[in-house]
Amino acid sequence: MVMLLLVGASVTAVGADVGETLYYACATCHREDGSGSQPLDAPRIAGTAGWYVADQLRKFKNGERGDHPGDIYGRQMALFAKALPDDASIEAVADYASGLDGPRATAKLPGDTKRGRSLYAPCSACHGVNARGQADLRAPALAGLDDWYLVRQLGNYLEGRRGYASDDIPGQQMRAAAAVLTTEQDVQDVVAYLASLSGGERSDSQ
Repeated sequence: MVMLLLVGASVTAVGADVGETLYYACATCHREDGSGSQPLDAPRIAGTAGWYVADQLRKFKNGERGDHPGDIYGRQMALFAKALPDDASIEAVADYASGLDGPRATAKLPGDTKRGRSLYAPCSACHGVNARGQADLRAPALAGLDDWYLVRQLGNYLEGRRGYASDDIPGQQMRAAAAVLTTEQDVQDVVAYLASLSGGERSDSQ
């Protein structure tokens, strides 16, 4: 049934459970509860704001993300996103994923959280003081995300593997903002600080 949906026409024609059905393919890596799997390089997406999941799926689908030759995992994700037939499919699966409640992974990476808090200060203008995100700025919540995934994505921005597309304005802004992290220790410390925050109620979920 998944394959029929992926190559089919409009989501509206296949019923209200389309998001759950489409998510079956995502569960291979992100797990049924959306908790993710580090060995498969699949981050936790459970509870992530639906608008952000949809935004990223669109970017994977249209080549604004996951099209850089150095982004191996992004290129894998792009294959799944490009199989979604239309925008209604994207909205449906994003809405379903945002409603999952898989547990958060335990933070494992070392870092100086006090120094990380200082490094995070400029980021709070978009992502919020407690890293809970701001939907009106298209800035997602960072609190509660997997620390290993945050390290990888900051590396992607710094190395130009993400935020490279001229049409990806939020990505370009984030790439410029990440440039203040000039060493691996900077990245480790800011991620350690973010990992220390509770996800809690997030402004990006509205």
